[in-house]
Amino acid sequence: MSLLAPGNHKQVLRRQLKRARRGFIHPRLWAVRLVFWLGAATVGLTAVFYAVSAARTDRLFHVFAQEYPYLPFLVTPLGFMLANWLTRRFFPGSEGSGIPQVIWALRENNNALSSKLLSIRIVIGKIALTLLGLITGASIGREGPTVHVGASILYSLHRVPVLRIHRMDKALIIAGGAAGIAAAFNTPLAGIVFAIEELSRGFEERTSGILITAVLIAGLMAIVLLGNYTYFGVHHAPIDFYQGLVAVPATGILGGLAGGLFASVLVMSLNAVAPLRQHRPLALAAACGLVVAAVGFLSGGDSYGTGYEEAKALIGNEHPASLVYPVTKFLATLGSYLSGIPGGLFAPSLATGAGLGASFATWWGEPSSYAAFAILGMAGYLAGVTRAPITSFVIVMEMTSDRSLTLALIATAFLASSVSRMLNREPLYRRLAGIAAMAYAAKTSLPGDAASPG
Repeated sequence: MSLLAPGNHKQVLRRQLKRARRGFIHPRLWAVRLVFWLGAATVGLTAVFYAVSAARTDRLFHVFAQEYPYLPFLVTPLGFMLANWLTRRFFPGSEGSGIPQVIWALRENNNALSSKLLSIRIVIGKIALTLLGLITGASIGREGPTVHVGASILYSLHRVPVLRIHRMDKALIIAGGAAGIAAAFNTPLAGIVFAIEELSRGFEERTSGILITAVLIAGLMAIVLLGNYTYFGVHHAPIDFYQGLVAVPATGILGGLAGGLFASVLVMSLNAVAPLRQHRPLALAAACGLVVAAVGFLSGGDSYGTGYEEAKALIGNEHPASLVYPVTKFLATLGSYLSGIPGGLFAPSLATGAGLGASFATWWGEPSSYAAFAILGMAGYLAGVTRAPITSFVIVMEMTSDRSLTLALIATAFLASSVSRMLNREPLYRRLAGIAAMAYAAKTSLPGDAASPG
């Protein structure tokens, strides 16, 4: 009753203001903020270096493959073998996309395990070996690995004394992953959505400020160094209501089926080749390299690399669409991931989806909606692969800077995710995290580590 008195009200307010002022100027809290801000800025700088280096190595291999189309049959298998050996010998835990490792680290309350999966050593290996994969023709991306890199950089800050006392381990991992995806695509909203939908599966008040701050600082560093660019350039690809009645179901169902099929085949293949990955890893890497080289030769070189240039050309209606491209890109990406080298799925999935959408538009006979179908195809296929529909449509929307397709992108992504659910009960990255956990548990005996996919 006394708390309602005007005098007591003022006293409570004064005490709250005094605590707020003390918190604002407290040296320890400013030390925490400064360390965290520097870490987020480092994520942005690293993401920019990674992006520029990946683009150059990808372009260099394409020039090389056009000039000497038969040499990838030698270079790609040897490159895959070297990358696989370096991964296992010096950078274990850096293989694949890296998003499964981040999810696994978040799932397990084990500092020893997290320190192995998220470290500066992993950052170095992830970047160097992805570039090695691209320079030898792998169909991989650097966007998913940038999530791993960002999470590793910010998680490494937990050893700093001023942060250790705040028990921010999980918050740092989530914020680092979000900052990585935001800086990789220059899509800050997608970074936040990705962290909520794929990494944390929720939104906690304690984490939200850290997450948004990391995304803003990392994104700002990318803009300062690269300019306020749009990943695929600015496109305006409107479709009318009647075209949308065809485009959304077509790209949603096709993308969901094809993306869901890719996720299912990838998981089944990883389980099937598990003995080879354990006992004959170099032979498996060489075989995968030969498959990627053969597919690249049959595609005229289009299936090599990230697929960024091919997707951009399809969206801009600068490249003739055919069903051959998405099929070859599908196979090359599958072979690259099975080889056990570091590399992500985001960019190749976007390229495959663009090819699917553009191919359907060509078959349907609507040249005016060619670009729109390609954009919707990207969202549909990515949502089918990842079963993260909100992240998928937000990424594509921000990458193309086209708001005219917003509703169509939302509908396509959710339809594709629903279709993919019929083939995959669990999202791909969580299934891959489970596979990694079981493989790790079979090889090591860290106290408290994962013994099942969880």
